[in-house]
Amino acid sequence: MKFHKEGYPTLILTIIVSSAAIFLSYKFAPQWLLYGVAGLCSFLLIVVIQFFRDPKRTIPNDDKNVVYTPADGKVVVIEKTFEPEYIKGECYQVSIFMSPLNVHKNRNPVSGKVAYLKYHPGKYLVAWHPKSSTENERYTTVYDTDHGPVLIRQIAGALARRIVNYLKTDDIVRQSQEMGFIKFGSRVDVFLPLTAKIEVELDQIVKSPVDIIARF
Repeated sequence: MKFHKEGYPTLILTIIVSSAAIFLSYKFAPQWLLYGVAGLCSFLLIVVIQFFRDPKRTIPNDDKNVVYTPADGKVVVIEKTFEPEYIKGECYQVSIFMSPLNVHKNRNPVSGKVAYLKYHPGKYLVAWHPKSSTENERYTTVYDTDHGPVLIRQIAGALARRIVNYLKTDDIVRQSQEMGFIKFGSRVDVFLPLTAKIEVELDQIVKSPVDIIARF
C-alpha cells in the first residue's frame, strides 16, 4: 500500500512533534506519563498513515455509458435538484460522504474534457449539512461528455481544511484517473443529466473507482 503524496507534510510534522514530546517526557516526566505520551503519539502516527493511505485499486475499462463514484464513502443524497452554478437547470444529485476512515483520493467519474473549474472559499459546516454544498469551501469541476455536462463538487467539512484539485481547464481526462484529494473527511457531490439512471441507493457504501453510481 502506498502513502499519498499529500500526506508527507502532515507525516513529517507528526513525527517531529511526537519525537519532541517523547524526548521531553523521557527527560523530565515520570515513567507513567512517558508511556502515556508514547502511546498517544503512536496512535496519532497510525491515524495519519491510515488517513493518507493510497491502496492499489483495479482500474476498470473506460466506458462512456457509466459514471463511477469519484470517492470512497457513503451515499447520503440522491435527489433531483436545480444546479445554479454551471448547469443552471434540473439534474440528479448524488452525494458521497467521506469519513476520516475512508481513502480520500478523488478520481474522475467520467471521461471527457474539463470545461470548467472554480474554487469557492466558504464555511466549514459538517459535510452532511444540507447547506454545505453551497456555503462551504468547495471546488467545482465540470466534464464535457457525450451525454452532456457532468459536474462534481469537492466540499470541505468541519475537519477538512484543504481541497486539492490537479486538473486544468481544457484537459482531456479519462475515467478513474486521480483528479484531487480532500484532507480529513468531507463530501463529494455529483450532478448528472436527467438522462442518467441512478445505480446506487441511500446509505450504500461505495469505492472508487470500481463502483458505478449511474448509467446512461
